[in-house]
Amino acid sequence: MNAPRTRVVRRPVHGVLLLDKPLGLSSNQALQKAKWLLRAEKAGHTGTLDPLATGVLPLCFGAATKFSGLHLDADKRYEATLRLGVSTTTGDAEGDVVQERPVPTITPEQLDAVRARFTGAIAQIPPMHSALKKDGKALYEYARAGVEVERAPRQVVIHALKLALAQDHAAAPAIIIEVTCSKGTYIRTLGEDIGAALGCGGHLTRLRRVATGPFGIDQCITLDALQALDEAQRLACLQPAEALLPGHVSVTLADDEAGRFLSGMRRRGA
Repeated sequence: MNAPRTRVVRRPVHGVLLLDKPLGLSSNQALQKAKWLLRAEKAGHTGTLDPLATGVLPLCFGAATKFSGLHLDADKRYEATLRLGVSTTTGDAEGDVVQERPVPTITPEQLDAVRARFTGAIAQIPPMHSALKKDGKALYEYARAGVEVERAPRQVVIHALKLALAQDHAAAPAIIIEVTCSKGTYIRTLGEDIGAALGCGGHLTRLRRVATGPFGIDQCITLDALQALDEAQRLACLQPAEALLPGHVSVTLADDEAGRFLSGMRRRGA
């Protein structure tokens, strides 16, 4: 007979945990794991990372969830590996191979021309394998059913882009991509478009988010490291909710004014 499962007693937890999301977990799976480790009552994240992507994922707990939406507009920075010559259904290693082409000799001048072409304001067609909704249904649901729907191009901004010729983990021809971009940018699509511009196609074999807004990868903790800590140490890893408000002016209210404010009355603070 199986022993009864220990019930986790939830508690109010407030703050921001900067997580280095591991490979293979969805953003929600990573969130639920951290929420369980902290025994938190309420939690949310500030934008998803694909299961095959790793890196910076700010998780919000308690009062911090009220400000999570503000961080969705933050610029992001990624590092990725683009395998050349092989295109897949998803634009990454998770999809099926749909085309293989020989990789031509790529000169530094060609690479620089491609970099210039995809720097600044560009239009992207969202991938079918994405959570973007069409008629209330996620695009990836259509894709899994073998249905392709029309998607309107979206404007995004590539603030900075570095491209370097390399080899991937299997010694295949590849490009290392470093990109700083606006919200809503699909790095898989950027990789596919760069491969198409070079005449050979390509797909991502590695994607890592190294910064989002003011938060960098060096500030993050892994799930394994978090699990190895005791409860007090885990709570000490949380940043205050105001970490999500770096550009906002602090307003301080006296106790009586704070009470009126919380009751819905407008107040002036210093």
